[in-house]
Amino acid sequence: MSSSYPDYPLRRYGNDHDRYDWSYSALRPKDGPGRLDVFIVVPLEFFPLTPSGKPFKHPGAMVTPYPDLRHFSTRDYGNRVGVFRILDALRDAGMRAVFPVNGMLLDRCQPLIERIAEAGHEIAAHGVSTDHIHFDGLSEADEAGYIDQTLELFSKKGLQPKTWMSPARNESYRTPDLLTKFGFDTCLDWEMDQVPVAMNTENGPLTCLPNHFELNDFNLLFTKRQSEDEWSDQLVESVNYLAAEAEAYGPRVMGFTLTPYIAGLPFRIHALRKTLAAIEKLNKVRVSVPSLIRSDWLQK
Repeated sequence: MSSSYPDYPLRRYGNDHDRYDWSYSALRPKDGPGRLDVFIVVPLEFFPLTPSGKPFKHPGAMVTPYPDLRHFSTRDYGNRVGVFRILDALRDAGMRAVFPVNGMLLDRCQPLIERIAEAGHEIAAHGVSTDHIHFDGLSEADEAGYIDQTLELFSKKGLQPKTWMSPARNESYRTPDLLTKFGFDTCLDWEMDQVPVAMNTENGPLTCLPNHFELNDFNLLFTKRQSEDEWSDQLVESVNYLAAEAEAYGPRVMGFTLTPYIAGLPFRIHALRKTLAAIEKLNKVRVSVPSLIRSDWLQK
């Protein structure tokens, strides 16, 4: 190994960046008892039949040679059928969620978007499409163009989202600065803590809420091939554990994802309903949406 490999100019105690302050959880003041805020993320995504694959294919992108109708139609099923089962389960549990939407999907699923809005859920921006990945190889102008195009598509529908989630939750080093430049105040890409983190940007703070990939249904049910009961148990256990931490040490926040073409399948809805019912019964737990969670934390 070259002797230059261990050389890293930003190595220092704490963070190797200035996006947010170093904060060692064990040394934080104990502010308990507090509440656990849970937010549920339901991404609505547009998957082109011919993804460019630059700089990589989205984890849910097409797999087999063109035309990959099997995977395309499965994703389309999620937006046509599966998501409505999730909406029904949320309604019956009396819960609201955040729906990050690819801009290119707004015209294709207008009745769905209207139903989501009428039910009081939060609608967030999720980039242009799954084939518009933010990464450091983009020029600043190109990345700004992606965000501007996203907002233009939302504006045509009378929507002005302030919450953002990047396609594939991938960013460039400049993404936070561009998000605040375009008026976003909340981001669901990061998961470096169990409380909201105010990220420093060139245009003011960007509130990052911990959206846990390890609890993502795609990760647990598809990638790791776990059973529906195992998935449900892990979600409920996470909520129970963090609720206990909140009671002992102070308020906590956690987010998890329900993918329409994963969680919305008929044989999984019973597990989702069981999970939501178990969470609803817990004391000191509130299921809310990112904009409200951010507002409440800023007032503390």
